[in-house]
Amino acid sequence: MMKLLANNKKAYHDYFIEEKYEAGISLSGSEVKSMKQGKVSIKESFIGDRNGEMFIYGMHVTPYDHAYDKDIDPTRTRKLLLHKKEINKLIGQKTQAGYTIVPLRVYESEGLVKIEIALAKGKKQYDKRDSLKAKDDKRKIDRALKNY
Repeated sequence: MMKLLANNKKAYHDYFIEEKYEAGISLSGSEVKSMKQGKVSIKESFIGDRNGEMFIYGMHVTPYDHAYDKDIDPTRTRKLLLHKKEINKLIGQKTQAGYTIVPLRVYESEGLVKIEIALAKGKKQYDKRDSLKAKDDKRKIDRALKNY
């Protein structure tokens, strides 16, 4: 069973999602407890690579209330745990024009905290308007069918 801990709805609005990947996150024990309570935010976060490894920057994890060591920086850089083949593929595709890697959601799966990341291409302003129009049209059609 999967429990959603944090979601990044803005990513679907700002980007075309091409491919999704599941990654583990390197965390301390108190961070895991805090995340399982849902005290995590990925709204301002982004993903980058350094020395052939992937990292998430700006993910905010509120310090755990009952933790012994409360000195952990809530927005520290955390390493993502991916296979080498996946990292190389992501880095290779990220170098292409317009591509970036964005965090989509953080969830708990079988007791482990995982993050879903995606290779994405940025939307232009007119693409965002088209997406909103299509979503609105679908909502109107569904409402009409429901009342019919």
